[in-house]
Amino acid sequence: MSPIIQSLLLVTAQVIVLLTVSPFLVGLIRKVKARFQCRQGASVFQPYADIAKLFRKQPVISTTTSWIFPATPYILFASTLSAGLLVPTFISQTPLNFSGNIIALVYLLALGTFFLILAGLDAGSAFGGMGSSREAIVASLTEPAMILSIFAIALTAGSTNLSTIVHKTALLEGIATDPSPHLMALAALFIVALAETGRVPVDNPATHLELTMIHEAMVLEYSGRYLALIEWAAGLKLAVFLSLIANVFAPWGIATTLAPTAMGIGLLVYAVKIAGLAVLIGVLECMFAKLRLFRVTDLLGVAFILALLGLLFFYILRS
Repeated sequence: MSPIIQSLLLVTAQVIVLLTVSPFLVGLIRKVKARFQCRQGASVFQPYADIAKLFRKQPVISTTTSWIFPATPYILFASTLSAGLLVPTFISQTPLNFSGNIIALVYLLALGTFFLILAGLDAGSAFGGMGSSREAIVASLTEPAMILSIFAIALTAGSTNLSTIVHKTALLEGIATDPSPHLMALAALFIVALAETGRVPVDNPATHLELTMIHEAMVLEYSGRYLALIEWAAGLKLAVFLSLIANVFAPWGIATTLAPTAMGIGLLVYAVKIAGLAVLIGVLECMFAKLRLFRVTDLLGVAFILALLGLLFFYILRS
């Protein structure tokens, strides 16, 4: 098989995995929260039905909006999916890997967030403007912490290529003996993941109270297929961050070769790891309340400090 066909097959497989698993993660978190609240809850496959139902509905667009409003769902979905193709899932060597793709990953995610902020303002509603301003604050604080946390691992592997980082970590090449930098970077990235995906304690995707909304306030004017794409993109973003946490910090079990057996085991291990992380998020959301908006900056500041300390500890331990 030629390398081009092989790369196309791997890209197609990763796209299918990300698109398939992302609604399941959302449904799993909702199911865990329901069980902890002594409720039966909807099926873990309910998000698939919700997305399919929204695709069949006709969208309603305000007459005051510009081209940004209808274009944002497609840009958000495409940028999030493109970011997902840069993150190793079930195999360490992704076809779209290149030096510096850590930075590309961050800015692909930021591109979708930027257009979502513009769309919230474009609708002209008070809720949209409020949610956009809040999202801008959160995004400006999470991006530095995210880059620093992954750089703490990149220094160990000697590369800013995510595939190289995951591949070397999986094969235990160039791993530091002291786990302190890794643990600090892991804690920072987990906090960033909660903030970027709009989970408790930063945001609550299950509420529509105007005093607490961030993400939901920006998408309040969307309906039909536009809302379906936004909801699917939100699930994709959650899958991307859980894949980062699972494979950058604990890539054991991921396929390091193209052997069918190794890839099958890697896919199974990947599903177990991200499902476990989704269950953990569901449990944490039942244990903690949403923070006040002015306390969110303190939490994200902690994430930045942890990521920075991870970098400093790496250099201290190395010297």
